[in-house]
Amino acid sequence: MKYKCLSIVAPNGTRIAKGEKTLEVRSWRPDLGPHEDLLIVENTKFLANEGDSDPLGRVVALVKIGKVRDYVAEDIPAACASRWDPGYHSWELHDVRPVSFGAAVLAARGIYELDLPPLET
Repeated sequence: MKYKCLSIVAPNGTRIAKGEKTLEVRSWRPDLGPHEDLLIVENTKFLANEGDSDPLGRVVALVKIGKVRDYVAEDIPAACASRWDPGYHSWELHDVRPVSFGAAVLAARGIYELDLPPLET
């Protein structure tokens, strides 16, 4: 099954799976429909440059992206962020379903696809 994925640096993927982090902050807007699932892959390396990847990602949750809006300082707690900077977007995360998958998976920049067996939530 093909999954659209987003890599998140640890521990924030786990925070999403636990419902502690309800906003994801990015400099770009996702190209996803309101009913599409997004697989959250947690990894330990910050993927700073185009083409960066990490083969040791860990599947942690399936989510849906709700409203995407300007990031404001009041979003810091929900985003588990340490600061506010202008020009970013808050992605509202909902329908969070923790999942696990026993093998390491690719973590990559942007929204990317992985072909995996059906995941149980």
